[in-house]
Amino acid sequence: MSGVTPDTTPTTPDIKKGVSNFTARVVAALVLAPLTILLVWLGGWPWACIVTVAGALLFVEWLTIVGARQGLTLAGGVSAIVIAGIFLAIVQIDFALEILLAGTVLVAVLAAERRLWAAGGLVYAAAALVATILVRLDAAYGFVALMFVLLVVWGADIGGYFAGRSIGGPKLWPRVSPNKTWAGAIGGLVLGLIVAAIFAFLGYGKLLPLLMFGAVLSVVSQLGDLFESAVKRRFDVKDSSQIIPGHGGLLDRLDGFVAAIVFAAVVGFLRGGLDGVGRGFMVW
Repeated sequence: MSGVTPDTTPTTPDIKKGVSNFTARVVAALVLAPLTILLVWLGGWPWACIVTVAGALLFVEWLTIVGARQGLTLAGGVSAIVIAGIFLAIVQIDFALEILLAGTVLVAVLAAERRLWAAGGLVYAAAALVATILVRLDAAYGFVALMFVLLVVWGADIGGYFAGRSIGGPKLWPRVSPNKTWAGAIGGLVLGLIVAAIFAFLGYGKLLPLLMFGAVLSVVSQLGDLFESAVKRRFDVKDSSQIIPGHGGLLDRLDGFVAAIVFAAVVGFLRGGLDGVGRGFMVW
């Protein structure tokens, strides 16, 4: 063996693939971000419908990842999510929670294998569904609060992507997510803080509390990303699906948001009750 260091310079096909992937991500973001903001602004039935569809797709992709996508299991879980979404849209929260609880038990019974993983997938999708709708239902702060969480998560994702690729450096958790770096994590945190500062500057809350909560949400969103990566690593799956160009599946795109919105909704509920979930984490 010679002592010559192998050439690790990316080949032309690798570069073209990276550019193509980045272009697909940008185009998808330019289409999906304005549509999402419009639906958040509309609230009500339009928002409940799109969130319910997203919850059902999250469950489907989860079952695909863990290898438990059997007909009855799929039908039982999706039915529970759809029915619960309807009850949430008409603000019958107790009925929605009961349906989701029954659906979780049903999925565990129907699953031919990996019962706990299948039931866990419904809990994951249900938590995202309930949290996202409850935050928007806040009459006074619903739109602002939901946009705060969305933009902090988007900021963490964008900051992490560009800081990670431009700076590089030590890996954050190579066994779970080989591409994520500490530089990316810090970059995501910084951009999340900038988003929080802008909300405070616009008068939607006090600066210090929003900065602190924005920092926590940024970290939680990144932990949510790592959690999904760990599940995929556990089952040797690269992407949850190919539904979004450049991003993979819906679960790949929403993993950080799911963690952040569930955390925010819990904090908001503890501080503001069912009628003031958004206000609960925006006003300190």
